[in-house]
Amino acid sequence: MVLVKTLIFTILVPGTVTGIVPYALVSRYPARLPVQLGLFRYGGWILVLVGAGMYLRCGWDFSIAGRGTPAPIAPPKELVVRGLYRYTRNPMYIGIITVLLGETVLTSSRVQFIYSVIVFTFFYLFVVYYEEPNLRRRFGEPYERYCATVPRWLPGFRNRDAG
Repeated sequence: MVLVKTLIFTILVPGTVTGIVPYALVSRYPARLPVQLGLFRYGGWILVLVGAGMYLRCGWDFSIAGRGTPAPIAPPKELVVRGLYRYTRNPMYIGIITVLLGETVLTSSRVQFIYSVIVFTFFYLFVVYYEEPNLRRRFGEPYERYCATVPRWLPGFRNRDAG
């Protein structure tokens, strides 16, 4: 049942953020970035597939190891520190941003790039002001240890952003 809830959330929320909204924006505002990539723009598919794979792996880990969903209303009951969560505390958000940047490369859309930056800004603020304080309350010392050893965003930048 948790996997079904995760699938429904994935279709409704990340599906909207990475599919419906970008399509509407690019259709309505077709301005292109000043850099034209030609055939290299199809490399954006690699980013889309990698980002989608990251999100799906994280959703699986939330469902199986965490016994919950990515939805804030039905979060994991256990702290998830396996899979991609061994390298960064927010691989699900990184996956979504990777999809959006892949779409930016594919479309060469200025508005798609701006939208990607806005989404990342929202993710950053949500993580810092809601998610991390909530996880500290729910999981206490294990989460503190996790924060001390695993970076918030980029693997290899340990303890620089442990806050």
